[in-house]
Amino acid sequence: MLGAWLTRGLVMAVVHAAAMTLLAKWSVFHPTGQTLFTSLTIAVLVGLAALWSAIDGWRGLRDRGRAWFIASLVAGVCSGILYVIGRAIFVDQTGVSELGAALTGGAAFSALLVLVPAGLGLFVGGRMRRPAETSDEESAAPEPDDEDEDGAGSRSGELELPPSPAPRTAPKPSPVSRPAANRARRRPTVAGRSPAPRNR
Repeated sequence: MLGAWLTRGLVMAVVHAAAMTLLAKWSVFHPTGQTLFTSLTIAVLVGLAALWSAIDGWRGLRDRGRAWFIASLVAGVCSGILYVIGRAIFVDQTGVSELGAALTGGAAFSALLVLVPAGLGLFVGGRMRRPAETSDEESAAPEPDDEDEDGAGSRSGELELPPSPAPRTAPKPSPVSRPAANRARRRPTVAGRSPAPRNR
């Protein structure tokens, strides 16, 4: 957490101080043509903060909102100090008297140029899905079960019981195994006559 807001605050402070020093240098040589250059400089500063914060939102950085809020305050104060130093060295040898204005109005303007686009970038970047998350969601989706040839699909997670054996029936006795008395019944004979043949 400490490294996140400190890194972003110092980097944005250096960038803002360098941009304001370049604007001051440009105004010395081109006092009437400052509108276009000033607009391009502000656009670059806004785009840098928005892009960096959008990447943090896309990556899912922990406490990214608080980190960018503190970074905007650090960038405002530090950029004001660095701007006075840079202007004193490269432009017109500004003294310590300019430090009060740089730490009030200049610092507040720089802090807003960091905070507002950073909030927009976090909002947009937080709603962008990472490729790894998309592939994980696709792999976690259940796959449909393959159906058998007869049209009855097997359901995953259900225990398949083996088919119950068919009930056994007692085999019917064959005619050969019957006793002879049951297979052939003879009529009683009369004396002197042979038994009549049985109709089959």
